[in-house]
Parts: sequence; structure tokens; C-alpha cells
Amino acid sequence: MPILGQHRDKRILTGVLNIQTGTYRQYFSQTYTQAIFHWILHDIRWHWRGWKIVLFLDRLSAQWAGSSRQLARQLAIELRWLPKACPELNPVDHLWRDLKKGVLANEPIPNLEATLKRAWSYLADLSPRDRLRKAGVLSKRFWLRDVFPAKLRH
Repeated sequence: MPILGQHRDKRILTGVLNIQTGTYRQYFSQTYTQAIFHWILHDIRWHWRGWKIVLFLDRLSAQWAGSSRQLARQLAIELRWLPKACPELNPVDHLWRDLKKGVLANEPIPNLEATLKRAWSYLADLSPRDRLRKAGVLSKRFWLRDVFPAKLRH
């Protein structure tokens, strides 16, 4: 999610949500390159050591690049591609929609660093269950509903 400030300054906030536990890893940078995506892949593998990881992604060039797909295979991270123009399938997009509407809305001239800090803190401070709820994972209509334990569905 791009966060814009004065003078066309920009930061990219991205995140990975574990739909079974509600754990959320977030990252920010000035750009989103293959090198940054590779760093994120390494962090995901380190954080969820021993897990079978399936990562659902948009078709961004940094993610789609051959070297990115090769690294994911080496790290035993399975990449699955979401259809184009279907943000409703991406739980993290739902988290960000809530963030944009409730936390970052109506800033007349945003201070980039303050906005980034507010966004980061909001997402980090949510409980795992609240993250899952706001991401739509706990909905009876969630398209990957059968993936997570029944105890989280209630």
C-alpha cells in the first residue's frame, strides 16, 4: 500500500498475514523491488520455520520475476497468484481498507513519517483475532475458510 506525503514522497507498506494464527509481518520501504521482495521471502521463512507456507500474491513484477520465483522454491515457499483486479480475495487488502477508512482518512496534508508510524502501529497493535476479523478471514464466506482451525471460526 503506498503512503503518500508532501512533495511526492512515498513509502510502501506491505504485509503478510497468517490466516491460521492472525500473526502479521509488516515491512516498509521507499520502493518495492525484487531485492526487497527477496528479503521479505527470507524473513517469512525465518519467522515461520517449519511451516508449510503458501503465499498468495498480486502479480507485481518484483514478485513475478524469475529470480523471485526461484528463491521462493529454494525457501520452500509456494507462490500462488491471485487473479488480476480481485482485491476482495486478498485478506491484507481488507486490513488496509479498514486502515485507510478509519485511521488515515481525512488527513489534509499528511506528514509522511507520522502517517507511516500511525499505520504501522495500528496494524501491529491489533490482536491476532481482530486482524483475522478485519481481514474477513472469520467470515462464513471467506474463500479459504477450510484452511484454518474450526476454533478460530467462532
